[in-house]
Amino acid sequence: MAIGWLAVLRLLPWTDIIRNAPLVADGAKKLWSAVAKKSPVPDHAANENSQPAPSDEVLTLSSLNMQISALEEHVSDLHKQMLASSELIKALADQNAQLIKHVEANRVRVLWLTAATVILGIAAVVGLAFVMLH
Repeated sequence: MAIGWLAVLRLLPWTDIIRNAPLVADGAKKLWSAVAKKSPVPDHAANENSQPAPSDEVLTLSSLNMQISALEEHVSDLHKQMLASSELIKALADQNAQLIKHVEANRVRVLWLTAATVILGIAAVVGLAFVMLH
């Protein structure tokens, strides 16, 4: 069983995999760093909650406008993270498709080699039987 895996691993396009690996790793690092430095609650929202509620309508409207702009910025950051995630997923999917294509080609080769080995084995047995009979 281990010999079959070694044969499959030898036939993989390691040059393509190795060439694409830094791109995938960089995408993963960028995504991780973007997600890791974001806090689930925006900093200004925590500050707003700790301050007493303003009684004047003008201050309330300005605080609401600040919250809206902060939420718009947060949504923009989430959109950028979503794009980075989708690029990383696309790169991984392309690499996975290449691997699957090569594994399928190797599976077909193994089937052909198995058939050829069985045919040669039968021919050897028939030849040996023919030699022993004569």
